[in-house]
Formats: sequence, structure tokens, C-alpha cells
Amino acid sequence: MQQETAETKALALLAWLAGQDEILPVFMGATGVGEDDLRARAAEPEFLASLMDFLLMDDNWVIQGAEGTGIAAQEFVLIRAALPGGEQVNWT
Repeated sequence: MQQETAETKALALLAWLAGQDEILPVFMGATGVGEDDLRARAAEPEFLASLMDFLLMDDNWVIQGAEGTGIAAQEFVLIRAALPGGEQVNWT
């Protein structure tokens, strides 16, 4: 997946998350961002990577996000991999 496509899909997931009264406060608490930060940093690839890291922590969040956006749950890992810091490291 190209980074631009990953960013577009992650932005859709961020928009979905913004409407989730139960999950959004957990994300904001875990990342330390406030509402202003959320708006200001929404287009930053590194911030979107942190969003994907967060969502991937819980299978239920992945399923809910997939259902809410139409993005296949299997794509979440591909989205994360295409964003900064998502490269797979081969230590051998």
C-alpha cells in the first residue's frame, strides 16, 4: 500500500473515531492529545501512525472501525505498515 493511500484511509478512521464516545477518550488519554491537537495534527503521518497503533491494540476496535468505515479489517495492518515507523525489520 502506498503511503498516500494509507494516510487517506487512516484519516477516514480518525473521522470515525471522533464520533466514538467510548473509544475517543481512551485514545486521547493514551496519546495525551486534546481536541485542538487532534485537529492540528490530523494530517501528520506520524500522528496517523499512532492512531493505527492504538486501534490495532484491540480486535474489537478494528472490527468496529472496519464496520464504521467500510475499510476491511485486514487492511489495518497494511495501513500501519505504510505509515512512518511501520517498516518490518528483518534482524537476520
